Amino acid sequence: MNATSTEQASAPVTEDALRGALAGERPSNPGPVLTSLTFGWRALLKIKHVPEQLVDVTMFPIMFTLMFTYLFGGALAGSTQEYLQFLLPGILVQANVMITMNTGITLNTDIQKGVFDRFRSLPVWRPSPLVGALLGDVMRYSIGSAIVITLGLILGFRPEGGAVGVVLSVVLLLVFSFCLSWLWTMLSLILRTPNSVAGVSMMVMFPLTFVSNIFVDPKTMPGWLQAVVEVNPITHLATVVRGLMHGSVPAGEIGWVLVSSVLLVAVFGPITMVLYRNKK
Repeated sequence: MNATSTEQASAPVTEDALRGALAGERPSNPGPVLTSLTFGWRALLKIKHVPEQLVDVTMFPIMFTLMFTYLFGGALAGSTQEYLQFLLPGILVQANVMITMNTGITLNTDIQKGVFDRFRSLPVWRPSPLVGALLGDVMRYSIGSAIVITLGLILGFRPEGGAVGVVLSVVLLLVFSFCLSWLWTMLSLILRTPNSVAGVSMMVMFPLTFVSNIFVDPKTMPGWLQAVVEVNPITHLATVVRGLMHGSVPAGEIGWVLVSSVLLVAVFGPITMVLYRNKK
């Protein structure tokens, strides 16, 4: 460094120079879409650095598919291959809706660490950290869906609806899973620890997934239980996924699933935003 630059560095900053530096045009704040996508990318980077987060996406669907197919397939459907045609769409539904619970657990962990306090101080669209986290989890749902379908094809599952039916069923499943995640997001802002979020989420999800048509036809159940199963939104979702994969398009059931998805966001989305805004 020469003498001239040393003198310039040591020279006091005048008021006029400071005003001139601050008078420049400030860059505009990023929009809601960009900030949400940025926080979504953050969620994906967390998976990259902590790949153990994918255990529930990879191992659980494989375990459930193998256990139910080979332990109960012969007893419930007469053969494992026949039962697999009925079971796999249901397992696909169960795997995805169970994965959604991780959204609330992860958000609660960030809250406990103080990360969300920093997010709320940033000049960005207020809900973008929440929306971004939900968008990032859509990739987890996609990975889980790919694993279940690939395993099913290896075991002998043959979707009569072809690739189009499979893709449409997965898209609809991702939409429902994204909307269901708002419930766990709300819980993450109410409950105080990740363990409590996990416990309450399991208490909700186990009845929803097992008291449905995922594993067996409701016609084999008692009448009172059939009535409960028929109003379960997971039942409608499994019916749609099963129908699309096997070549039928249950338009009425698709409508029920879309209405359920809209209601989930309409009810839990605003509550989540209020809780997030008032979180201390």
